[in-house]
Amino acid sequence: MAVMLVAASEGGQYNGKITWFVVLSSLVAATGGIIFGYDIGISGGVTSMEPFLKKFFPEVYHKMKEDSTTSNYCKFDSQLLTSFTSSLYVAGLIACFFASTVTRVFGRKPSILIGGAAFLIGAALGGAASNIYMLIFGRVLLGVGVGFANQSVPLYLSEIAPAKYRGAFNMSFQLCVAIGVLSANLLNYGTEKIKGGWGWRISLAMAAAPALVLTVGALFLPETPNSLIHHDNGHEKAKRILQRVRGTDDVQAELDDLIEASNKAKAIKHPFKNIIQRKYRPQLVMSIAIPFFVQVTGINVISFYAPVLFRTIGLGVSASLMSAVVTGLVGTSATLLSLVLVDKLGRRLLFHIGGILMFIPQMLIGGIMGAKLGDEGGLSKGYGILVLILICIYVAGFGLSWGPLGWVVTGEIFPLEIRSAAQSINVAVNFFFTFLVAQIFLTMLCHLKSGIFFFWGGWVLLMTGFVYFLLPETKNIPIEKMDKIWREHYFWKRIVGSNQDTKESMIEGP
Repeated sequence: MAVMLVAASEGGQYNGKITWFVVLSSLVAATGGIIFGYDIGISGGVTSMEPFLKKFFPEVYHKMKEDSTTSNYCKFDSQLLTSFTSSLYVAGLIACFFASTVTRVFGRKPSILIGGAAFLIGAALGGAASNIYMLIFGRVLLGVGVGFANQSVPLYLSEIAPAKYRGAFNMSFQLCVAIGVLSANLLNYGTEKIKGGWGWRISLAMAAAPALVLTVGALFLPETPNSLIHHDNGHEKAKRILQRVRGTDDVQAELDDLIEASNKAKAIKHPFKNIIQRKYRPQLVMSIAIPFFVQVTGINVISFYAPVLFRTIGLGVSASLMSAVVTGLVGTSATLLSLVLVDKLGRRLLFHIGGILMFIPQMLIGGIMGAKLGDEGGLSKGYGILVLILICIYVAGFGLSWGPLGWVVTGEIFPLEIRSAAQSINVAVNFFFTFLVAQIFLTMLCHLKSGIFFFWGGWVLLMTGFVYFLLPETKNIPIEKMDKIWREHYFWKRIVGSNQDTKESMIEGP
């Protein structure tokens, strides 16, 4: 509680309010989340459409329609099919390191522009694909776009938002991800019904719509004051931007902290080398652990393969796609609720509530599928509805906690001198394990069957304990003052040193 009180006090030293300027800038930037979410949602939907499978993945189509000897859990087990989904994340993994350099050297805005442009080209290729090579190359370009956007947008939102409301502003990225997933599921449900079997082309090509908004909108975005100060000592320009986004002329206290942080950052010539120093150990651990935990919640099982999963338990194509729409709507609503609560209840409490809401349904789903779903046939209607309800509770738990908070916390805890490098590690770990989960899930489903839900549930239990013991509260703490939370934490202060150690070293001098 002592940390919380000090944080609230320090967060109040900056003047300002929420302005239309900062809201509009944040909305444009957060469109990068819609791009990411749309792609996550669209891939699972089109891979359950029979015309799409017949054209690009005939082996899977044959197993689904004609092979009665293959287990329910193994009908979609195809490395080529999973490569369609996972190729995006390999490209994103590589792109995010290039994005780190662009973001650090040229600013957040150019990185956002590159991401939007790459996604536009990738969407066009996907919609026009006539063979598997065009299809996967389009996915690679989408990955480049997502890599740049995911690296730069959370940083942009963290830096431009007022400290008091930073959690809600940063969470707008994950809200947009949820909206993107929901939009993709709705579109898939509609395009699947198009006669002629070419509806999947619309689903893939419509990814260009949010990409166009991001690309054009980014042309008019202001660069963040942090970036302006860091790149060209543009103190006066940064001050004008800060006055505009805060809605007040009295921004000197915040400007002074930004200048001080920039001076420290300029002394760091090799951020990837410096991030391994002992004083940055908590941030390095969080930049790896948090994105890893997000992926092992099992959410991408639902996001990528919800229609496939629902077909596994015996639902038809339309029913599967509609079930995916329902889960997408639940996820969006829960993320919106989290946006309202995050700066009131704090990050840690939402993590704990979400952990409970995810763990219990996973255990129940695993039990139901283990007891009631064999290798052939499907669940009864009653059990099918129960599984759908439990999945919705699970999705609500994720939307309330790890979904948005995974981006919020990692977007706000890094000091400026390592911020770009740390965010690149965060995004790279996210993409690596997203790729891994996407690539091996269908094989895991085939071998573990209903046990896959117990596997994810075990991870949820572990990560909830990780938050309880190792993640301090970051609510209301100014982003340039975030280092104090580690020096006051019962565990991390043993590694980075306490506030008292810092004061004594300053008194004693070199």
